[in-house]
Amino acid sequence: MSRGGSAHVVLLWTAFLAVHVVTAVAGWVYPSQPMGDVVLVYEPWSAAALSGGPIVGVTETWVYPQLALVPMLAAKLLAAPLVGALGVSSAYLVAWAALVAALDALAFAALVGRSPSRPRRLGAWFWVAALLLLGPIALYRIDAITVPIAVIGGLWLTRRPAVAAALLTIGAWIKIWPGALLAAAIVAASTRMRMLLTAAAVSAAIVGGLLVLGADSEIFGFLTEQTGRGLQIEAVAATPFLWLAVAGAARIEYSFDILTFQIDAPGAEAVGAVLTPLMLVLVVALAAIGARAAMRGASVSRLLPPLVLSLVVALIVLNKVGSPQFQTWLIAPVVLWLVLDRSRATTPAVIVLALCALTCLVYPLNYDALLRAELVPVLVLTLRNALLVVLLVVGIRALVQVPAHRSSTIRE
Repeated sequence: MSRGGSAHVVLLWTAFLAVHVVTAVAGWVYPSQPMGDVVLVYEPWSAAALSGGPIVGVTETWVYPQLALVPMLAAKLLAAPLVGALGVSSAYLVAWAALVAALDALAFAALVGRSPSRPRRLGAWFWVAALLLLGPIALYRIDAITVPIAVIGGLWLTRRPAVAAALLTIGAWIKIWPGALLAAAIVAASTRMRMLLTAAAVSAAIVGGLLVLGADSEIFGFLTEQTGRGLQIEAVAATPFLWLAVAGAARIEYSFDILTFQIDAPGAEAVGAVLTPLMLVLVVALAAIGARAAMRGASVSRLLPPLVLSLVVALIVLNKVGSPQFQTWLIAPVVLWLVLDRSRATTPAVIVLALCALTCLVYPLNYDALLRAELVPVLVLTLRNALLVVLLVVGIRALVQVPAHRSSTIRE
């Protein structure tokens, strides 16, 4: 490795570690308790499972796919030696942050290597900046576990397709969104059958293990649990109703069933009901556009990044939940785009960084004011949601402009 390459690597790793420390500490300092889910929800779930109590996803229906419990249990075990000195909650928080940082480090090492190319350096700097701008929500949610899995899986799609498919399938059994990367790869790459068979085998093994543990109707409960959700206030489709709340014509209410703030207004339930069908239609349409480009001989390096990003953004824009941590889903697609086709990745990267900053301004920094439907946070959230729609348009535009030619060479 050259001296210049070594300096780049040292600088990148220094920034990576510094941002993780700053972001982890911010969770203790910022308002609205951004690490609340970790100690109020994840820790009790893992404690119950380890103490002989109910096991979410196995003995009772759960909102997450079952493998989401694995990192929660891992953090509980890691926290055990720290409980005496820090207490249960603080020990679990420290263990969770350390677990996320360790997984991120593995993915960062896969991205940077010993002598990274310019596209990989750009991807690494983008990831560091996104974490810093998004703040503690980027670490203290289950979504943070899936980001490094998706980064590694995305980087290995063209060179280790079976391993990548296995990783992305595991990621989808933690939080559904990494399945969008796998779906895009199956559409775009010539190794689609190998990836499809690998994904099926991994899923079959997971389902088989759950059946052995005693799960039956709970196995796909994470899908049915979503149907009972209302329209969450951060969702893109909730934006008009938030302005009604500003005017006093709608209310923001807390759902104790799913632990989120939702819109209570005429028409909100109907809007929420049509979002999931619309999402499915858009996902199928995007996959069809990608399949057509692949059949015309489009290169993987041109087709895969915009297809991945468009699918992931579609899952956010037409989602009736809209949680702030959903912005972490955008990190892996943009890193992949920067690595495979950096000349066309600048606009998406800048938009995603802006989305991270705007999201942090809303949650946690001004969340209490948002719950009171005050003008400024509603305006900021409106801008964030409008920018998500712009990102979707940018991704789709890039997707339909992918040229037809038969070359799958990956250039960095």
